[in-house]
Amino acid sequence: MVFKYGIDTLTVDKVIGIADGKIQGVLIDEARKRIAACRQKVEALANSNTPVYGVNTGFGPLCDIKISTEETNKLQENLLITHAVGVGKPIDKRLSKLMMICKVHALSQGYSGIRLKVIERILYFIENDMLPVVPEQGSVGASGDLAPLSHLFLPLIGQGEFWIGEEVVDATSILKAHHLKPIHLKAKEGLALINGTQFILAHAVTGLKKMQYLLDLADVAGAMSIEGYQGSSAPFKDELHKIRPFSGNIEVAERMFALLYRSQNVDAHENCERVQDPYSMRCIPQVHGASRNAYYHLKELAEIELNSVTDNPIVLSDTEAISGGNFHGQPLAMALDYGSIAASELGNISDRRCYLLLEGKFGLPRLLTTGGGLNSGFMIPQYTTAALVTENKSLCFPASADSVPTALGQEDHVSMGSISGRRFNQILENLEKILAIELMYAAQALEFRRPNTFSDIIEANFKIIRANVKRLEDDRLLKDDIDMMIRLVTQEAFILK
Repeated sequence: MVFKYGIDTLTVDKVIGIADGKIQGVLIDEARKRIAACRQKVEALANSNTPVYGVNTGFGPLCDIKISTEETNKLQENLLITHAVGVGKPIDKRLSKLMMICKVHALSQGYSGIRLKVIERILYFIENDMLPVVPEQGSVGASGDLAPLSHLFLPLIGQGEFWIGEEVVDATSILKAHHLKPIHLKAKEGLALINGTQFILAHAVTGLKKMQYLLDLADVAGAMSIEGYQGSSAPFKDELHKIRPFSGNIEVAERMFALLYRSQNVDAHENCERVQDPYSMRCIPQVHGASRNAYYHLKELAEIELNSVTDNPIVLSDTEAISGGNFHGQPLAMALDYGSIAASELGNISDRRCYLLLEGKFGLPRLLTTGGGLNSGFMIPQYTTAALVTENKSLCFPASADSVPTALGQEDHVSMGSISGRRFNQILENLEKILAIELMYAAQALEFRRPNTFSDIIEANFKIIRANVKRLEDDRLLKDDIDMMIRLVTQEAFILK
């Protein structure tokens, strides 16, 4: 499959496909013509007497200082060097690659004024896995992700660092190994490179891909817990959700009904005297569904951003370059904070189901062990889920609700979207661990429902678990079991439908 930069519509799946090498990203003649035409406009503006922000003026609070034609090129390189002030651990190499892919697509639409030569060099980096080292902290998410994008593109000018395997190597030596010379930036190019939301966007894309799987897995874990609890499938009937038709609720209710379809064990519930199950069982469509609604909202906004031009100024003609705010990260920052709450809640309700399975009700032994007293059974892993749930709650404070003025007040409202994106992914990593423990608990609970049989999909996932983690009889070191369950989750080993 081929994706045409600057022409085709980029989606979450496509950008990940390009990063994975499953889709080839190319520049066709139409995009090349757009890039060249916009570059001519920038050169006309740079040589005019009209002040154009960042082209023939200084940056930020220095925008009132005119820069001579002779100094313009030096100005652009200074921009990358002075803004590369990120700190902290490097981001994952894959994030660097996603950032470059997103940036190439934005620059190729013909509004940024960057030379074709520069875009082709970035494409070379992408295609040859030359991935720059980018620190995780330092962006406030307005004027774009200035610090991380500066680090991302320092290697273009022969500075900064690349990853070679797990080693960090200076860019100069890697460029020489590829017989590449540093590029000397010209008018507006430094500005086009570091203005943009690609750091926020790469985190959104990464989180969305992971959350898509975890939303489905949360339904599977919930269904398996209901099987273990011998709960009711009645709360998932279509008739109930048609009269409160939130799309996420309806989707989850349909999935839950399908996940429990033709379960002898669940059918046995209908003969018991229980009137209703606790909320964490019967309200799965309402809670998981609300999280799905948040996911779809974030995905919609992220895919708008994937196809947007987010640098500054935007070049419209030989005489007009608008200095606007397309680089401001607020549209994604707020949605990422919403997504963080949604992911956190999936973990919150999962922990509650874990607790229910330990209570020793409706035919289950306390702590899911028949040898309680001498054995603690599964008492303690729920401490871990409780800790992870609380950590996630603490990460849910909306970074987008805050703003700290920068650039002497020129940038007086910022989005903090980079923090929103990083937290979103932290919460999802914790959610993977919580769901892994719930699945381990649910599998143990199913052992006490035999000889009843379960739905086909629950039986299949039970077999996956038991092929890797044995039933708990007497107490043993559970850390190895938990690590294996987490590995199964992160490797997406479970059957979802």
